Amino acid sequence: SAVCHHQFCCNRCLGTAYIGSKDSTWIKVKYIIMADNKVYKRILCVSDLHAPYNHPNSLEFIRRCKKAFKPDCVVNMGDELDFSASSYHESSTELYNPARELEEGKKVIKELEKMFPSMMLLDSNHGSMAFRKANTAGIAISLLKPYNEMLGVSKKWTWHNSITLNTPMGLVYFVHQQSSNVLQVCAAVSMNVVQAHYHTRACIHYTSSPEKLMWAMNTGCLIDKNHLAFKYSRVIVKRPILSLAVIENGIPRLIPMVLKRNGEWDGKVHL
Repeated sequence: SAVCHHQFCCNRCLGTAYIGSKDSTWIKVKYIIMADNKVYKRILCVSDLHAPYNHPNSLEFIRRCKKAFKPDCVVNMGDELDFSASSYHESSTELYNPARELEEGKKVIKELEKMFPSMMLLDSNHGSMAFRKANTAGIAISLLKPYNEMLGVSKKWTWHNSITLNTPMGLVYFVHQQSSNVLQVCAAVSMNVVQAHYHTRACIHYTSSPEKLMWAMNTGCLIDKNHLAFKYSRVIVKRPILSLAVIENGIPRLIPMVLKRNGEWDGKVHL
């Protein structure tokens, strides 16, 4: 039978959605998270910082985008921290140890909190590493500190498995990663979709039915691709795309963080 399959915790479950079953059919379930009843006109999406291995200019880029768009809502799409030293994958001995990595990452998080004292964040494969490791070890989640306490941020930062927000053009579903085909997610939930996780994808697709027009967006990332933490990806021909996403009056936009040949940001918010 189909059940709510939130990994951690959420505020409340409303509405209907569809999840894939083992036989590749779609099952109707009631588990969409409606964050609130507001209608948001400018939503800023910050994606895949992987602190402390974020691009050196990423925080200033975010700061400039905030000034340019004046968002009334900010969604962190997940992987705010990298946790490479605690990963399930082999980690380089030349990187920080777990304690140092967390402390350096928290410095980035504190700067982000100064910009956005209130923020909704998505659970993610890297960002939620502490909970994933606890689950693997058979440790009850209730024995762990809340993420706010772990990272030293206020309770105005809230973590969610997925988020649904309302805009002037309808509902938007936010998730860190649900399918490599973001249009499939769009069809599954019958809503506009924003998805992260895939560093080499920053794109917007439109699809339509007899009833409505919908869009699905991948947000890119803000990593330092030259850092040793991402050495594993250097054999991949496609390169990471650094960008932020903005949803203005329900219409999606991608804001590329254009780099010069030396790898530094060109200092412009390309509107």
